[in-house]
Amino acid sequence: MIFWAAFTKLADSNFTMPLAALLAIWLAGARAWKPFFLWCLLFGSAIVLVVATKIAYIGWGAGIAAINFTGISGHTMRATAITPALMALLLQNQSRQILQLGLLAGIGFGIAIGISRLAIHVHSVSEVVSGCLLGAVIGLGFAYLIRGKEIALNRKLLIICITALLPVLTLKPAPTESWMENVAYYLSGKERPAQTTSLESVTTEYH
Repeated sequence: MIFWAAFTKLADSNFTMPLAALLAIWLAGARAWKPFFLWCLLFGSAIVLVVATKIAYIGWGAGIAAINFTGISGHTMRATAITPALMALLLQNQSRQILQLGLLAGIGFGIAIGISRLAIHVHSVSEVVSGCLLGAVIGLGFAYLIRGKEIALNRKLLIICITALLPVLTLKPAPTESWMENVAYYLSGKERPAQTTSLESVTTEYH
């Protein structure tokens, strides 16, 4: 349990969102405008979908009780989307076999994050699977759409920038669940339950 609790932090929003932004900035800096807009559209749409499913459940109880689904796992989606996308960029000039191994490793990392969400009991299987599938569509879709394109980048500098983000993992996670809770109650007009302080403390209910 201690291992999974530490491991799952690798997909916390305070790390993965800046990482996704770094990828976009890097593409813009390389003037790879089509990949830039593709990434922003794909990843942005996935984030909107994850947030929408959670707000829908919190505000209106829109879930699927039969499979214990209350919203797509954001951690799993982000990990499964961002890692293959980064692999596609870092390995773009490598052989097809190496690129495929890199993409598989990226998907494997996302699956491992999904397992960690199950291990610490903050998501159901259906929520993790949906996060994996959505993230894989984004990550592998991006890799497929940029295939054959030469995107100029300094791999060493990119890796240094990614490494520079690692210290944020020691910080307290951003209260994204609490923000979504506030939005959901505002939009639905529901009153916040008296004993509910935030989604952070009741993740088994809303995650």
